[in-house]
Amino acid sequence: MTTHDGNMAQSVSATTSEQPLLQARGIIKRFGKFVALHGVDLQVYPRTVHSVIGPNGAGKTTLFHTLTGTLMASEGSILFDGQEVTQEADHQRVQRGIARSFQVTSLFTNLSVRENLRLAAQGVHRSGAFDCWHAPTGARSHAEVVDTAMERMGLTRLAGVAAGALSHGQQRRLEVGMALAARPRAIFLDEPTSGMGVDDLDEMKHLIRGLRDDHTVVLIEHNMNIVMDISDTITVMQQGRVLVEGRPNDIRNDERVRAAYLGNMITGGRA
Repeated sequence: MTTHDGNMAQSVSATTSEQPLLQARGIIKRFGKFVALHGVDLQVYPRTVHSVIGPNGAGKTTLFHTLTGTLMASEGSILFDGQEVTQEADHQRVQRGIARSFQVTSLFTNLSVRENLRLAAQGVHRSGAFDCWHAPTGARSHAEVVDTAMERMGLTRLAGVAAGALSHGQQRRLEVGMALAARPRAIFLDEPTSGMGVDDLDEMKHLIRGLRDDHTVVLIEHNMNIVMDISDTITVMQQGRVLVEGRPNDIRNDERVRAAYLGNMITGGRA
């Protein structure tokens, strides 16, 4: 387990010979005089589920924004596949293989499931993102990518249905599918189960766990049952800093984590 209250111990994943796919070093983010992130370090290894948890205001979403390029870090460095991406915009990072979903569902509600996925696939490269002058046929239909995403998200039978007519759980799956349609190496999921009913939670949990077969997953999630069941590594944040990092069992039994915000809720439910 890695601690951040003194000397840093060896990361749980660093015992392998594999290099991190994503490495953040000393990430600081300021908004005027307010410091949201205080020198955050993070290493995410290929084909793992790496969850970032913490109470509201811990800095989780701000960290996501800086890692994916929605916000620029004030200080520090971000490496993706060994390449410096700290000053790259979000669309440049998408082209490198970083995709994300958002906490609030963001879909084209009047377009079909297939069209939402096609636009996500088309938008990877800026030159084709807003090409509205040519019919989406042939290569521009991105049929193989779209069909694969629909099948993986269990949406094939809903291909022609408008996104606005889907249930909330189906909309969340579509949003994850749109991130997949960008053909990413790393996919960032910001509370993908937010607002879901009990019936949808298990399905989404299995879907996220299955993504690890082909992708690296970085996850913000408040549902502790899901976090503990599917994560390889968990980073706990508090007040813009990394409090502790480790495997699920380490985090479950760490008194500092309990004291920070989980208490007895670590055994299940939301925090």
